[in-house]
Amino acid sequence: MDEVAEEVWILSRTQLASAAILIATLVFEARVALTGGADPAFLEFVPAIVVIAFLENRWLALAATLVMALAGLAARIFMGGQAPVEEFVRATLLLLSGGMIAFLFDRSRKDLRAALDVKLAAVEAAETRYRRAFERAAMGFAAADDNGELLRLNKRLCTLLGYLEDDLVGRRMEELVHQDDRAQLIKSLAGLNAETPSFGSEIRLIRRDGSTLWVWLTLSLSAPEAAPLDSLFVVVDDITERRAAREALIAQNEWLDLALSAGRLGTWRIEYGQDVVSGSKQFWDILGLSPAASRPLSDLSSIVHPADWATLASPPGNDHPGANYDVEVRLKRPDGQIRWVALRGREEKHDGRYRRIGIAADLTERRQTTLLRAAVRRQEKMMLEQRHRFSNLFPVLTAIVKMIDAPDGDLVKFKETLVERIRALEATHMLLTNSVDGSSTIRDLVAQELKPFSEAGKTMIAGPDIRISGGAAESFAMIVHELTTNSIKHGVLGDTQGKIEARWAFAPGDEIVFDWTETGRQRAVPIKRQGFGSMVLGIDGTPLVGHSSQLEMREDGLRYSLRLSSKEVQA
Repeated sequence: MDEVAEEVWILSRTQLASAAILIATLVFEARVALTGGADPAFLEFVPAIVVIAFLENRWLALAATLVMALAGLAARIFMGGQAPVEEFVRATLLLLSGGMIAFLFDRSRKDLRAALDVKLAAVEAAETRYRRAFERAAMGFAAADDNGELLRLNKRLCTLLGYLEDDLVGRRMEELVHQDDRAQLIKSLAGLNAETPSFGSEIRLIRRDGSTLWVWLTLSLSAPEAAPLDSLFVVVDDITERRAAREALIAQNEWLDLALSAGRLGTWRIEYGQDVVSGSKQFWDILGLSPAASRPLSDLSSIVHPADWATLASPPGNDHPGANYDVEVRLKRPDGQIRWVALRGREEKHDGRYRRIGIAADLTERRQTTLLRAAVRRQEKMMLEQRHRFSNLFPVLTAIVKMIDAPDGDLVKFKETLVERIRALEATHMLLTNSVDGSSTIRDLVAQELKPFSEAGKTMIAGPDIRISGGAAESFAMIVHELTTNSIKHGVLGDTQGKIEARWAFAPGDEIVFDWTETGRQRAVPIKRQGFGSMVLGIDGTPLVGHSSQLEMREDGLRYSLRLSSKEVQA
């Protein structure tokens, strides 16, 4: 109703103005006619016709033109007594001119109204789209004045805060902000101006139920020059889940860094297309270098052992993309320390370039500990072996003494023979000890071990000359020594009866077969299945050297056999 009344009022004003102009023009024409100075061309009516055509429609403008033409013609008839043809022509021209002016103004008015209607329709459509986007947006939108008082909100923002729109309209934004963030909001509102028309930050909002909501709040001045009451546009994006995920990722990275630091591990990456290596602080600490974002890969060639450099510098191949990478390199740090470093990770191809990523671990202390433990185990084994040998030495000496007679009570001869046997036993032990670093033959090892008993005709040795070296010689000598000791304690070497045959020969399959046979005397006690001696002989398992060991107890003795690989004994 207000709009209709306003239109009526505007229409009445234009009509009054047009009537006033028409009356004024007619009065002016009458005065001119009375004074005898009438314009012969009716030109005094043209401005009035233009103004009336601008204010009114074409029909009213034509009517006003007709009135003016008739008034002018009447005035000239009254003054001249008759209307000459020229006056009628001029009046007709005035009518035509007025009609043309009215038509042109009417046509321009319609074109302008049509253009205005199109523009208004576009504005209305844009406003409708904006309003629809405002209401249906996935983010919270609001309009506020420059003091932060909310004027309008969309449904999303109301849903986020748990309020109805009527509950929020008129409230200040700072009332909805967490108390720890209010000062930041107030400062930002005060700082918005033409030079800084927008502000964005992470802020906590308080829902209606009292819970906290993390949002990215953006404040923008819609018209910073004019600064109207609704000049502030507010955008609220819920980032609660994103922030929780980010905090979880930060915490996970902190735990990872803590784990890597506690485990003395460092992360690294090598870009082979750029010849660049980068790593964490722990990685550079392991290498003994100062921390850096990255270094040329070639810089590491001065600290990595030349024999290990190729495994590090060679780029991955095309055969196994994504394969695991696991190497150990030796390096000499700038402070002179020699370190063992393990690089474990995977190989990748990224943007057409090859790279490796992984973790680095300092294995130096672990390797030293491993070597120390191995040395301790070897020492313990040697002590056990020496103790076993020492314990077996007394029965051997006792057997040698028992086997030697003193002919005709000749003690000197008895002593010489006894000393000779003891020295032969000593030579066997020396040969066994020296075989750790040197080598010997199977014949020498067997003959030396049985030498104290060979003169009594109790031994027979047969086999080709086969050299046995290194640890295999020591292990084989221990086997022969164990067979000899057991024979002295429980077999034929402990008595005047019986005989021992030691034979070896090549067998098919590039192997050597060794046989130890005792005949002529029943063993007093069988060989035990547990203990150091049974472990050496491999009675119930793998012998100290070789394989397929077998022990056969017979009525008049025993037979022990063993198979040796020629590659094993001659390596």
